[in-house]
Amino acid sequence: MAAPNKGRRQAGSPGRPGRTLALFLIAMVALTGGMFWSGHVTPRLGIDLAGGTSITLQAKNTPGQPNAINKTNMDTAVSIIERRVNGLGVSEAEVQTQGSSNIIVNIPKGTNEKQAREQVGTTAQLYFRPVLTVAAGGPAAPEPSTSGSPSGSPSGSPSGSPSPSAGDPSSDESAGSPDPSASSTSQGRAVTDALKDETPSPGASESDKPASSDSPDPSATPSADPATAALEKKFTDLDCTDQAARTKANQGATPKDTIVACGTNSGGEWEKYILGPAELEGTDVDDAKGVLDQQRGMWIVTMDFSSAGTKKFQSITGKLSQQQPPMNQFAIVLDGNVVSAPSVSQTLGGSAEISGSFTQQSAQDLANILSYGALPLTFQEQSATTVTAALGGEQLQAGLIAGAIGLALVVIYLVTYYRGLAGIAILSLGASGIMTYTIMALLGPGIGFALNLPAVCGAIVAIGITADSFIVYFERIRDEIREGRTLRPAVERAWPRARRTILVSDFVSFLAAAVLFLVTVGKVQGFAFTLGLTTLLDVVVVFFFTKPVMTILARTKFFASGHAWSGLDPKRLGAKPPLRRSRRVSAHTDPKEA
Repeated sequence: MAAPNKGRRQAGSPGRPGRTLALFLIAMVALTGGMFWSGHVTPRLGIDLAGGTSITLQAKNTPGQPNAINKTNMDTAVSIIERRVNGLGVSEAEVQTQGSSNIIVNIPKGTNEKQAREQVGTTAQLYFRPVLTVAAGGPAAPEPSTSGSPSGSPSGSPSGSPSPSAGDPSSDESAGSPDPSASSTSQGRAVTDALKDETPSPGASESDKPASSDSPDPSATPSADPATAALEKKFTDLDCTDQAARTKANQGATPKDTIVACGTNSGGEWEKYILGPAELEGTDVDDAKGVLDQQRGMWIVTMDFSSAGTKKFQSITGKLSQQQPPMNQFAIVLDGNVVSAPSVSQTLGGSAEISGSFTQQSAQDLANILSYGALPLTFQEQSATTVTAALGGEQLQAGLIAGAIGLALVVIYLVTYYRGLAGIAILSLGASGIMTYTIMALLGPGIGFALNLPAVCGAIVAIGITADSFIVYFERIRDEIREGRTLRPAVERAWPRARRTILVSDFVSFLAAAVLFLVTVGKVQGFAFTLGLTTLLDVVVVFFFTKPVMTILARTKFFASGHAWSGLDPKRLGAKPPLRRSRRVSAHTDPKEA
């Protein structure tokens, strides 16, 4: 007879519960320590719990556009305002239409109310500016470098005919990358040279044109002109990876100013630009669309200009087409941020296209952005009120009371029905609660998660989901004991069947939460997010805490002996006689018959 396999653990064997439990406790301690180390020891609250500012805006038609207030333009305006609110570093803000001509903006407490009112109440500022220089988006390296001045990375090619050139910076795969090690000296020299060669505005006179140098001195030092020196320093010090720095980069600038701005390249990395005075405004764009070019099998963005915009565009593209990269590019700037920087290869007229490695979504997104500045709406602030957290606080208190009552009823039921096993369930609920709280506190600064009333409801519902998992496992163990098995093998034999049931149940709950999160907006997403998070944590707690604890306690005399208060008393469960592996054969009986 073949010897049994050695070293292979049988299905349902206990394994190493101590190691699993230790890993779980280490993870829980690490999360708790990270919460205290970060200084965010409480979850971030939404506007319904923390209060904030509610701004009501009324749309007005611009002169010559009597029917501009429609669903399409209002939805576009909502998108603009959401971008601006996000630019202020605000999460959990609500921007939605009310009726046919009003937009409601709710911003949680902690936001600069004056700045928010200024941002959301104005129309989008879209400009086309010539690119003077471009560099990697981080601050200049402190050590001098011999790599030279940063070079541009063209990210698009508008043209009047099909062009194989690259497109939007978010989709351009052939674009070059600026040298990230460029020093402050080389960046300053790049700024100085760029300003010397700055493309003048179409209306500028010969006497207004900056003097240029045919062969700039490679050892040139930053300009002594105070304005240029200040721009050099601002460009060198700008860190586009910092959201606050991007927001402040060109605050207060006018269309006639030379500015610094930030944008992203094809790899999603930040780049910083020096941009000349605006040559066109968003109102010069009549229409922009993301369309599929059937002949080339690629997505492109088409632009049509107004009569005045056509003349301006012809003038600027005629000059840019004669420049070398990056000064043959023009930047499309929305609210101070570069959203695309295509290059120009020829003089263009009243229409143009931007081609490159666009997807359908990226082409349509850029087309929408180009339409922002032509939005024929203005907004008048109707009211701006401070929302107190009093009502939300009262509802939260009522919700917490309801949750506490529900938790108490669950505990009473567990103690009454499961007795000693209730202790394991309560410990598991406590572990789940600690994990949920610490993760919510860390997600606030991490991804901007804010705890609102629906999210609290999701956490309360999760108590039942978690308790249900324990009950499934406990009932499987009791079924095994009823079959006549002792506790230790019952615990291990019950686990595979209970595990399958728990996973199926939690999968259904998580799927419902995911669908609800995707198809809803606003506060309902908070409920779905919390429900999905707690469902995942339920799986973690049951697998890495409840099961190991049950395995360890099954070895103790209190549980293993089937104490009356253990919840596993064979007599109370109506257990069958103990199972035996073999039966003794009588001396007067044929072994085959036995």
